[in-house]
Amino acid sequence: MKREILFLTCMLCIYGTGAAQINLEDCYLKARENYPLIRQNELIKKTEAYNLSNACKGYLPQFQFTAKASYQSDVTKIPIHIEGIKEMDKDQYGLTLDMNQTIWDGGEIQAGKNEIRAASEVEKQNWEVDMYAIRERINQLYFGILLLDTQIQQNDIYQQDLRTNYTRIEVYIENGVAHKADRDVVQVEWLKAKQNRIQLTQTRAAYLAILSSFIGENLPDETLLEKPSARYPTDIGIQRPELSLFEARINHFGAQRERIQAGLRPKIGLFATGGYGRPSLNMLENDLKAYFLAGIRLSWNIGNFYTQKNDKHLISTSIHSVLTQKETFLFNTRLEVTQQEKEMDSYREQLEYDDEIIALRRSVQQASETKIANGTLSGSDLVRDIHATHLAVKDKNLHEIQMLLALYKLKFITNQ
Repeated sequence: MKREILFLTCMLCIYGTGAAQINLEDCYLKARENYPLIRQNELIKKTEAYNLSNACKGYLPQFQFTAKASYQSDVTKIPIHIEGIKEMDKDQYGLTLDMNQTIWDGGEIQAGKNEIRAASEVEKQNWEVDMYAIRERINQLYFGILLLDTQIQQNDIYQQDLRTNYTRIEVYIENGVAHKADRDVVQVEWLKAKQNRIQLTQTRAAYLAILSSFIGENLPDETLLEKPSARYPTDIGIQRPELSLFEARINHFGAQRERIQAGLRPKIGLFATGGYGRPSLNMLENDLKAYFLAGIRLSWNIGNFYTQKNDKHLISTSIHSVLTQKETFLFNTRLEVTQQEKEMDSYREQLEYDDEIIALRRSVQQASETKIANGTLSGSDLVRDIHATHLAVKDKNLHEIQMLLALYKLKFITNQ
């Protein structure tokens, strides 16, 4: 036991000298900043600004220019002859410039602006949900590397045990206590352990390369990953971004309802028309003349009342649909929380027995080492017991990482 602690301490000192370090929170932040979808947030903001700017222009005067030329088969005639009044020409021409200025629109422009903001908020919350999903992928990579690190360290300890027993058996062979086959069995297991280390190292490098791509930073192979805190969250309340998305969608439907209500109100505005043509406002004159007119107008689209009831029912149905989705999401999320808590309890209980199993396995291994020294045990049996000790430690390391992963999956599920 002392030998293994010393070996691990030396390994940590070697790796820790000049080696880069990174923690899980840094990975979250860097992955969020590096992910291509981050640019979508700026596009959503720009789109909202453009739409709001267009909506505000509804308060500006609206101009319309019209030019026309026509020929008609008949014109208005006066049945008696009056000196100075000519019969109108059948070809007519006109240029007009119309201006309309909104005074009161029943709140329709403001309702439209509110709907634009609500729709933009829905897009933002959708973006937050997509960005939040990155954390789960980072968790899988990060804890996968941590598990590989423990396996590599345990592999080194395993090789050290095999190397020590290989040297001892060589002495036993010289003393005639052991056979060459006993040494060969240990050597084969030692070579297999070296092969396994190569595989573990290459897998770790692959995981690290993928993590590097996610965070946009080159992580050297010797990079150390800090083990996250195992602190259990004090509050298991669900704070997922999906809940904000549901609220944003409900607010969007509420803004649509306000716009429908605004469409039921009358509108008041100023209007002015300037023109040049034949005929002008005086239908008795047959010359090209300039003219203008101005006034105030009240308009009321009564047709909106025909559909407003159904439109409001549709919005209410949509809101109830979102509320049902929210309730379903919370129900499924609570089930996941319960499952993760049970899974953590399972790993915690298994860890309570791991140390005892390891101690017993080491005791058996030490007895086997004594027996082979006395020539009463074969090399195969010794390798079996060394391997069993190695597997017991490996299982404990696995349970520790699995419990940590389950904890951070719980944090992901609840956004704690």
